[in-house]
Amino acid sequence: MRCFTVLGPSQTGKSTLVEKLGSLAAEPRTSTSPYGLGLTEFEISGETWCALDTPGSIESLAHAQHALLASDACVLCVSPSPDAAVLAAPYLRAIEASGTPCIIFVNRIDEPKGRLRDVIAALQDYSSHTLVLRQIPIREGEKVVGSVDLISERAWRYREGQTSSLIAIPEEVTEREHEARTELLEHLSEFDDWLLEELIEDREPDSAAIYAISSRILKQNKITPVFIGAASHSNGILRLMKALRHEAPPVEALRGRLAEASGLDAAGLMAATFHGYHRQNVGKTVLARTLADGVKQGAAIGEAGLGTLQDPISARPIANGALVAGAIFAAVKSDRLAVPALLASSGAAPPPVWTEPPTPMLERILVPGSERDETKLSGTLAKLAETDRSLAVSQEEGTGAHLICVQGPLHLRDLSRTLSEVFHVEVTDQSPRPVYRETVSKPSDVHYRHRKQTGGAGQFADVKLTIHPNERGSGFSFAEVVKGGAVPRNFIPAVEAGAREAMEKGPLGFGVIDVGVTLTDGQHHSVDSSEFAFRAAAKMGVRQALSQASPVLMQPISRVEIHIPSIYTGGLVQIVSALKGQVLGFDRDESAKGWDTFRALVPGSALEELARSLRSVTQGIGYFSKTFDHFEELYGKEADAIVTAHGSHQS
Repeated sequence: MRCFTVLGPSQTGKSTLVEKLGSLAAEPRTSTSPYGLGLTEFEISGETWCALDTPGSIESLAHAQHALLASDACVLCVSPSPDAAVLAAPYLRAIEASGTPCIIFVNRIDEPKGRLRDVIAALQDYSSHTLVLRQIPIREGEKVVGSVDLISERAWRYREGQTSSLIAIPEEVTEREHEARTELLEHLSEFDDWLLEELIEDREPDSAAIYAISSRILKQNKITPVFIGAASHSNGILRLMKALRHEAPPVEALRGRLAEASGLDAAGLMAATFHGYHRQNVGKTVLARTLADGVKQGAAIGEAGLGTLQDPISARPIANGALVAGAIFAAVKSDRLAVPALLASSGAAPPPVWTEPPTPMLERILVPGSERDETKLSGTLAKLAETDRSLAVSQEEGTGAHLICVQGPLHLRDLSRTLSEVFHVEVTDQSPRPVYRETVSKPSDVHYRHRKQTGGAGQFADVKLTIHPNERGSGFSFAEVVKGGAVPRNFIPAVEAGAREAMEKGPLGFGVIDVGVTLTDGQHHSVDSSEFAFRAAAKMGVRQALSQASPVLMQPISRVEIHIPSIYTGGLVQIVSALKGQVLGFDRDESAKGWDTFRALVPGSALEELARSLRSVTQGIGYFSKTFDHFEELYGKEADAIVTAHGSHQS
């Protein structure tokens, strides 16, 4: 079996393209996973093919990345509008990082949205591979009615729902065809000395030789050929399929590519898992593709086994015979199989780094609907994170509530649906609260005496303390300058412990940071003094001193790295400024052509708004990663509102 992935932005006709490719065979077989990954299996000229149709939402980019683990090649489906080229940028980035040979298919070419050369030029801004036209359109007025193949120099007229008919190249297209063919040959000659010599000697190379050269260059992933068509009308479909049949590399090339990217021995690679999901009453199902002959049910993967194998489309058990290289299978009840992963007899290895999805930006607290849901939620989220690497699961600081980070609203909706329909766990979601702190703005002295007589031995401790602001980021400090044994040495650690306890909650209701406490004097009683008494005295004394030292609210500041196509970079300055952030600068992203890395400091309370604004401005393409940087003072009405709201929440 040979396999390719069809990926690209929403509304570019990917699913229609896959459907029409499958319809070239008599009886295609199809299925769709709960996460929206479609599988279409069909047979062409004695070869079995499987097309992986990935979800179009940018929030599902991880599923497209993982599908490339199982793909000999991929088809990037794009719009015929030059203005929409930027929407393909994340997919070009993922494809190039993976090293997967790619064919670009400009779909809906019958819709007059711009010149093809402008579309290619716009896409080239985001591709480090040279994009080479393999066809040019034939137009009648503004309408595209056919295409010319630049290698065979044959012209085809589109027919509704049928294969195209062969026609003579129209005179008005001849000049453009010669120009585009010359450009194609010049690009190919950069990778073939024979062709370069033919062009220098002004000899016309044979079409069969050009096809062979083009096939070799695609297998080597040196260029990206561009085809055109209109899938909804079955136009250009057969030509695209011929290119895949003759030019896409075999599964052996995929095995070598994955081994090289992961530093593994190619000979030991058995399979690659690329998709997983949970089904009610079935459990975890993992889709994988064999990379070598001999994979069979129960095959050892380190200490684990593959378990029961099924046909990924019909869900019927696969016979006990060994699978051949390239076959796709489903392993059911495979809780110990990671997704994605590379499988070898020695065990499962992590996938290449290029499979890492974009950092999720949208944080939400999940609130269980009942006590039963609360009990199940933690384990269920852990299971879902095993099959969805674009989901991050943790606990909210302070409350321990279930904190998730997802790619966006659609991802959140799908997660909630899966929790409800598959695991019968009902949840609602709410925004998390930023982690605020407080500190003091001036020194304060306090004299506190702890005395309690309850019958028998009493409690007595007397302390004199000074608190003062520390440098930002230096945290808590404790010192003592007691003289003459006023506070015995064995009680001083208890004083420090009490002071630390007082830092857990200050007068504003938040944890206290960057404060120093000094024990200056005190008194003790030979019978009633104890570690407990001095600990209590220090705790209450420091609390009193904090309230006298002009407490100040501290807000968290995050350092964010925003990854964004360069055309959107200028608009980020205004967004960050509006969120009361600080722009640190930006650089070209060396790992992806046409992208920038924009750095800024942003208040923690503004991160959700940053995510919304970024999605809006970049049409969902831009994303950011964040790390905590520091706390800084917050004053005025905004600070008062936060303190009031926190107090209401606590009560």
